[in-house]
Amino acid sequence: MDEAYPPYLAESWDKVGLICGDPEEEVSRIALALDCTQQVAEQAVAMGADMLIVHHPLLLRGVSSVAAHTPKGKVIHTLIRGGVALFAAHTNADSARPGVNDKLAELVGISSGRPISPKPAGVDKWGLQVPHDALEGVKQAVFEAGGGALGDYTECAFEIAGTGQFRPGLGADPAIGSVGKLETVAEVRVEFVAPRSRRQAITAAIENSHPYEQPAYDVISIEVKQDLASAPGLGRVGMLPKAMKFKDFVQQVANALPETVWGVRAAGDPEALVEKIAVSSGSGDSFLEAVSRLGVDVYVTSDLRHHPVDEHLRAGGPFIVDTAHWASEYPWTAQAAELLRGALAGVEVTVLPTRTDPWTMSAHPDPGTGSVES
Repeated sequence: MDEAYPPYLAESWDKVGLICGDPEEEVSRIALALDCTQQVAEQAVAMGADMLIVHHPLLLRGVSSVAAHTPKGKVIHTLIRGGVALFAAHTNADSARPGVNDKLAELVGISSGRPISPKPAGVDKWGLQVPHDALEGVKQAVFEAGGGALGDYTECAFEIAGTGQFRPGLGADPAIGSVGKLETVAEVRVEFVAPRSRRQAITAAIENSHPYEQPAYDVISIEVKQDLASAPGLGRVGMLPKAMKFKDFVQQVANALPETVWGVRAAGDPEALVEKIAVSSGSGDSFLEAVSRLGVDVYVTSDLRHHPVDEHLRAGGPFIVDTAHWASEYPWTAQAAELLRGALAGVEVTVLPTRTDPWTMSAHPDPGTGSVES
């Protein structure tokens, strides 16, 4: 999952990765869902899943208790007692290629082009201090984690010999030296580059292979030019195969996405021709201004509010298609399942069909009974 949806692609406020479970436990059966509701947790336990993978993090906002009588706590207790690990890929899966937004673009019928909000491209430049006698072991661990790759070359590094010093404090357990005593050690500074996507793996490699209790290293991000058409990032912009009436496009979206009780709503001229489309899975009102600058005809997203949409349209922004949040993102579970089946031979992967969209009813006035006062 981290290879397909690198954690560094997640937004700074997001909480992705393992939520509960033991990383050392074996996994032979995986369940996938958009949300970890109580019903989903119970289904994962009932089917004997070892791991439940979801899109929306269960503990995104801070909580002070996961006691079993609280809604989130009951879910956590259900999973742990049932031996089910919980993992979330959220905004990292939104930005990845392919990811949630590519699936949404495919379903609404557009080519999946540039992101609405591209992620900066770049590489990491690492600097790491290692005692001389541990140098080769640490370098090998770094290289195996993806460090030192430069074009067609691997295991690329630069070394500078020097002397390191440190004084262990009272709580320290130094591999070299004694608590309270200033120590000097012959060290080598190793510098190398690595894709930003390997940052988590390289950090783990350093901490697992370095003899020091607290290794000293630094990471500098270097931005590089990127091709926006294939860049990771939130949202996608693409073209329909040919222009079509807005009302027909809205119906195309409604036909393609999983059905919800309140369906799809839209704002714009039904007869106008549209061709250039932007999509953003989940709540996308923060991109209303951005899509206006991109010259699109229609913006497809979810969870839109009255005043922002009204002001957006009066400012000349593109037409709007507002889908159910669940409907715009649930299709990603099939994409993730296909990826897992291809990567993990012998592991059973099941997409739970549970509809976690919270809305259960919609209503419209009976003909002739509705009215609007002038």
